[in-house]
Amino acid sequence: MAEKGFVAVTGGRVWRRIVGAGDRRVPVLALHGGPGMPHDYLEPLAGLAGERAVVFYDQLGCGRSDRPDDPSLWQMERFVAEISQVREALGLTRVHLLGHSWGTTLAAEYALRQPAGLVSLILASPMLSVPQTVTGIIDLRGGLSGEVQRVLAHHEATGTTDAEEYQQAVEEFRKRHVCRRQPLPQPLHRARERMGQTVFQAMWGPSELLCTGNLRDYDCTVRLPTITVSTLFTCGRYDECTPEMTTRYHRLLPTSQMAVFEHSAHMAHLEEPRPFLQVLRNFLRQAEAPKDGHTPTA
Repeated sequence: MAEKGFVAVTGGRVWRRIVGAGDRRVPVLALHGGPGMPHDYLEPLAGLAGERAVVFYDQLGCGRSDRPDDPSLWQMERFVAEISQVREALGLTRVHLLGHSWGTTLAAEYALRQPAGLVSLILASPMLSVPQTVTGIIDLRGGLSGEVQRVLAHHEATGTTDAEEYQQAVEEFRKRHVCRRQPLPQPLHRARERMGQTVFQAMWGPSELLCTGNLRDYDCTVRLPTITVSTLFTCGRYDECTPEMTTRYHRLLPTSQMAVFEHSAHMAHLEEPRPFLQVLRNFLRQAEAPKDGHTPTA
């Protein structure tokens, strides 16, 4: 049974949904990407609900959550604090934290604070260095047709990224490196419709291919080795957060695991849901396996 409602956080209320109760296994808290892309596109994770609770929420400023008109709220520290506020309100004393894309930025930054009760970390299509991510995107753009590259460059130079021609050119990139399933899965289509553009533009920029927001210099790779919980990295073979980039992060955590989904781009949970969920199930059970002869409980 799904449980829905709101949680009070700094700046307003966020909408949350809990799916499943499962047995005594530790719940998963899912952090969506964007910034500002609501949780809908992560719905395949509900496939875990037969064995454990899965908690979704729309971060402030997008989806069904409040959308306050206050630019000072769109900062990393507030979104990290939001995780703690959601956990406390829902009584998530022990939790697996799964982030996707921008959600991995949040998840890693939260884990670096060594919070109590964090059992494991799943970083799906990780964005842990924005400069590295931008460099990777620039490289991938080079594989687009010359005409698409010309359109992108022209509108970015003239500040007309809201032009229909530019949006169509961005869509060519997305078809290769964001989601290769066509037509788009309904959960992704729904998430795009409920996007929090104000948050996205303040923190990332006018386009996913052009980063000008306050995240542009973010990089936690130097601190990454201080994360002590079990960690899983995942990405797609054609991911805008490339396998090469993800491997560099993985190597900074010698005890971490990594999985590459060969038929996916940035949305492996939508493009290859069954293998993605199986990898995730195996990792979660391993992460919460008893280390001292006692079975951990949620």
